[in-house]
Amino acid sequence: MLKEAVYHRPKGNFAYAYKEETLHIRLKTKRNDAGKVSLIYGDPYNWKDGKWCYEQKSMTISGSDDLFDYWFVELTVPDRRVRYGFEISDDTDTLFYAEKGFQQDIVTDDMSYYFCFPFINPIDIFKTPDWVKDTVWYQIFPERFANGNKENDPENAVPWASEAPKLDNFFGGDFEGILNNLDYLTDLGINGIYMTPIFKAHSNHKYDTIDYMEIDPQFGDKETFKKLVAECHKRGIRVMLDAVFNHSGQYFGPFQDLLKNQEKSKYKDWFHVHEFPVKDVYPANYGTFGYVESMPKLNTENPEVRDYFLDVAAYWIEEFDIDGWRLDVANEVDHAFWRAFRKRVKDIKPDLYVLGEIWHDSLPWLEGDQFDAVMNYPFTLPGLDYIAREKINTVDFASQLAKSYASYTETSNEAAFNLLGSHDTPRVLTECGEDIKKVRLLYALLFSFPGTPCVYYGDEIGMTGGEDPECRKCMEWDEEKQNTSLRSFVQKFIELRKEEASFTHGKLRIIQPEDSESCFHFVRSTENETVHFFINPGNSSKKIALNSSFNRITDLWSQKDLEITEDVSVEANDFLILKVK
Repeated sequence: MLKEAVYHRPKGNFAYAYKEETLHIRLKTKRNDAGKVSLIYGDPYNWKDGKWCYEQKSMTISGSDDLFDYWFVELTVPDRRVRYGFEISDDTDTLFYAEKGFQQDIVTDDMSYYFCFPFINPIDIFKTPDWVKDTVWYQIFPERFANGNKENDPENAVPWASEAPKLDNFFGGDFEGILNNLDYLTDLGINGIYMTPIFKAHSNHKYDTIDYMEIDPQFGDKETFKKLVAECHKRGIRVMLDAVFNHSGQYFGPFQDLLKNQEKSKYKDWFHVHEFPVKDVYPANYGTFGYVESMPKLNTENPEVRDYFLDVAAYWIEEFDIDGWRLDVANEVDHAFWRAFRKRVKDIKPDLYVLGEIWHDSLPWLEGDQFDAVMNYPFTLPGLDYIAREKINTVDFASQLAKSYASYTETSNEAAFNLLGSHDTPRVLTECGEDIKKVRLLYALLFSFPGTPCVYYGDEIGMTGGEDPECRKCMEWDEEKQNTSLRSFVQKFIELRKEEASFTHGKLRIIQPEDSESCFHFVRSTENETVHFFINPGNSSKKIALNSSFNRITDLWSQKDLEITEDVSVEANDFLILKVK
């Protein structure tokens, strides 16, 4: 047994309170090294005859990456405190591991040997909104979804879909266009809308904000937006807005004041000025987003800036009853700001969804004091590599997802914002080389994996498009030009997700593939049921041996019971979902 590979720390994603009397504990060991791991645990004050009284509980492998196995156990602790260690066995040896390292025998006379979870204080438990895990999102790029009122079109707007999307063209999409199509979204099964920025801005994408307290006139006015939110709520649809607090646009009032008054501007400390005079030309002599001079970076450490944007966040919740904030370029804003942000918005609406845009390892933002979740690109990118691009095999894919999943708490994983594409990426059908079978497999993964899934507008009807701006085409509303079969497939999967509790509440276990050509196999389990998911992106069918100990096996997609004595096949470029009892 390789001792150097064994790792645990009693905090973060390795030990955390899931509920008031429930702990989740993980242990990392070298892949295929330990044959069995048990948790040794007990109340630190439970002693008899001078010896500590302990219990043992088996741990299971929730997933494996290329180097490690990740062991998991859920532990009920009625007294909300525990000391614990691990019994780790291989074919030849058994060791005991805890805070002071390895021992040959279980220590019962020295509490300091063990890891300690001193007490589960309810205020410290990381909580995310319960409704999120049951939500299916639909991302709308407002300028391109639907034009419901031509009276508010920009002066340079061109007729709907009359030309290819460009960095600087407008088609007149607005709130009334969304209002007119809420029944379409409800019919699809959508119960959450995420809109890219709606505030007054210069561009068509609106990430260069001019006024954070005003809606861009091309979308409508505040009364129309209030009506949109109300109509969404009547249909059980939540509404999430996009907050751009890392940077503003160059026409933002404080930045214009800086350009005008330079060193004398009362806003000079609102930005990261390198030298005076400030000039809004490339290369900028002030901090920017991605070297773009029209997007000056905001100094959120400045108390005035912090208070201004916290007021902005509060205003749209209090006045319009929005349900979530998606936070753009969240990793470039200081943690202190996000801690203050979470407190402010949660004080107003405790079940508000706080979502950060972070593309990399995000644990520092997901410890309960900042975000509820992040946009789950560590799910997106391997999924595309595995199914769409055929760049990695099943072993690699299972490894990447298992490592990513073990990097966070179950709490944040349940609220993770899972997506296949967005306004920042090529459309999923284009990524798949316009192969609908691959798209179906990606949707099967999206709707069955832990987290809250999002469909980018038009992907459900087979719209295509490469990198920005090609991925921002006008929504196609002519049914004869839509892939209605794909739309029906998405609709059916959303219905299945809502009907089956395992899809939204089941604990995840990723099964280690036997070889690189195996199906990707994972399991979602609740107290009452277990569902097995098989995804086969290969060009040949794969046999699946059924466990004869089950009383009943149902193919959830066809809603047919299977003969338990027979093997079943997962056809090429297809999936299988089996509910077992």
